[in-house]
Amino acid sequence: METWHGIAVSPGVIIGPALVLGTEVFRIPQRFVSIDAVETEISRFRAAMEQVYEEIAKNEELASDQLGAQYGAIFAAHLQMVRDPRLIGEIEELVQEKNYSPEFATSRVLRKYAKVFQNLGDNYMAERAADIFDLEKRILRNLLGERREELATLTESVIVLANNLTPSETANLNKEFVQGFATERGGRTSHTAILAGALEIPAVVGLGNFLSEISGGETIIIDGNRGKVILNPDEKSLEEYHKSKERQRTVTERRLSLGSILPITTDGTRIQVMGNIEFPDEAEHCTRRGADGIGLYRTEFLYLERNLQPTEEDHYQAYCQVIRAFPNQPVIIRTIDLGADKVPGSMEQIFREMPNPVLGLRSIRLCLKNQPLFKTQLRAILRAAVNGDVKIMFPLVATLGELRQAKMILKDVQEEL
Repeated sequence: METWHGIAVSPGVIIGPALVLGTEVFRIPQRFVSIDAVETEISRFRAAMEQVYEEIAKNEELASDQLGAQYGAIFAAHLQMVRDPRLIGEIEELVQEKNYSPEFATSRVLRKYAKVFQNLGDNYMAERAADIFDLEKRILRNLLGERREELATLTESVIVLANNLTPSETANLNKEFVQGFATERGGRTSHTAILAGALEIPAVVGLGNFLSEISGGETIIIDGNRGKVILNPDEKSLEEYHKSKERQRTVTERRLSLGSILPITTDGTRIQVMGNIEFPDEAEHCTRRGADGIGLYRTEFLYLERNLQPTEEDHYQAYCQVIRAFPNQPVIIRTIDLGADKVPGSMEQIFREMPNPVLGLRSIRLCLKNQPLFKTQLRAILRAAVNGDVKIMFPLVATLGELRQAKMILKDVQEEL
């Protein structure tokens, strides 16, 4: 059992199998095989390795022909490494002696060697760990074949572990199967941390280097209350955390029952409490908790949760969903705040050309520069506004001129409608 401490950014406790994002990318479906299946699994492993040898040899030939012999030598080194009898022997021994599945055994052995390289203290040698992770990924891909599940095509629950998650990657997590996540990097106020709370899944960030210690499929506990991540917990820890999960469920149910109680101070002052959301589905969560409306709807996540830019109809349907949840209460819709760490795939080229996307082309300045994009959103907001009490917020306005220009464009759109 190993424990790491980081920053708790989304409360709750979850126990489940790990998916190490970025190095494995595939879910390892099982850790063990039955005794009578060992020989079959060894044969399957050897067949997969033959495919790996063939792939790397082709890459070596291609790189040598098109780029030169020095580049082909990179793949020649990979081929030498993956043919190492000691490496093959260690993997097969784990399958034969411990009944590990070939996938799990491969991950355990290669990650052991990756950790050795990372701990050598030499930058050049530490970078060789990336070569080992690449080999691991290649072997797993051939072992799993058509059975492989990537993050976007999961069919079973996992806990995602990563060096870091961008806001767009976090927004695309399938809450049905991704039960929680933990990252080596990140802070309490990052947009990824905010999204974890919105998705209502336990999350811990800022753990430091820990991924090389973990193989896919190993049991992980994420304690989003205390900022802890536990690998392969013992029976006592499992029992403690199962009880903690049950207590958390009871507390959540009790809190939900308070949603109908008005927030009034002892001197009779009524406090307005409004929701802060990223996704339209969150509006229903806010109504259950007794919110007085939506104080901030961050609309940029309409862009981050998809590869294509949303259409006017996409905007309109999302805003209507929120307004329907609060038909007689205020809904404040903020126009898109893209830039910095919030860059959708469809707009990467625009931001890549900017010298400083954090302070330059961002938020309202992006909208003023790209008026068709801005007008598409404004039309959808104005169309949806007939159904409720809607207000518009412009983000990161730096000058009076920017505010005046934004309001002029809004008036133009009103007249067009």
